[in-house]
Amino acid sequence: MTHAHTDRTGPADARSVSELVGDASEQLSRLVRDEIRLATLEMQEKGKRVGKGAGLAGAGTVLALYGVGALVAAAIIGLAEPLPAWAAALVVGVVLLVVAGILALAGKKNVQAATPPLPEAAVHGVQQDVATIKERSRRQ
Repeated sequence: MTHAHTDRTGPADARSVSELVGDASEQLSRLVRDEIRLATLEMQEKGKRVGKGAGLAGAGTVLALYGVGALVAAAIIGLAEPLPAWAAALVVGVVLLVVAGILALAGKKNVQAATPPLPEAAVHGVQQDVATIKERSRRQ
């Protein structure tokens, strides 16, 4: 059973200019809202990455402080005691600094992956929308 309906699906010449302008305005408004939603989601994801990177960098900094403390202790013990205690503190300090360096580099990589803080997918979508609108306006 087929129904003939007249809800904005007829040929363009059967519709008034005000209807066409109204439809275009409604579609543009919906498009802008969708792009804003996409930009918001993308910025939230980048914020999470920045937080993770900052956390890793912070952990690396704490371990670096422990490493410096251990190296200072190694120098003191090295001057005051025989070589084995001194060497043990030195080994611990070096290991902590290596781990701190690895964590700091991982944190830096995460922060760089999240920057610049632009919603790239949303910007790309808007650029495509503008190109489509320009192309359609040229055809008319």
